[in-house]
Amino acid sequence: MVIQPKRTAHIVTSARSLPASRSLRRWLKHLFYVSMRSDYFSTHDRDQITHAVQQAELGHSGEIQVVIEARLPSHLAYRHTTYSRACQLFAELGVWDTALNSGVLLYLNLCERRIELLFDRGLQQAASQEIWDQICNQMIELIQHEQYLKAIQIGVERIGKILQYFYAQQPAVTNLNELADRPIFL
Repeated sequence: MVIQPKRTAHIVTSARSLPASRSLRRWLKHLFYVSMRSDYFSTHDRDQITHAVQQAELGHSGEIQVVIEARLPSHLAYRHTTYSRACQLFAELGVWDTALNSGVLLYLNLCERRIELLFDRGLQQAASQEIWDQICNQMIELIQHEQYLKAIQIGVERIGKILQYFYAQQPAVTNLNELADRPIFL
């Protein structure tokens, strides 16, 4: 018997590329980054993100997990990128472990203003690279103009539309809410 490894698809688009190698500059940037999360997202904003996720998940079995992190933990910032952190969170939060392999992680790193979209193998045919890139680029443009809430809402809404269309083509299944709708702030 041969055991096949689980595969996870990954889409990343950002305003600027960062080297995947060790970076003292990145480590220092994250070490000294001070974020007042309330400056970015109020309690009302968090409720609006939760509502956006709930609306985006209606009518299909896709799951969206939003994670917003101020900065990489200092013990990770030297050797790891936002992509590797998103992969870690994808696993730790069980986004890969949904019944139909239908999980999507939307990860925003405020310090680097980077978006990482990771989706499980069940969604590899859901949309083309171009469409995922458009979502990321639109979100990044809004983030660069400090419209953080709007960026998250639009990203979640567009991911929800992709999931809605993709699962409309699939046999009907019971919609289980397997991942928390509330955004996770780290």
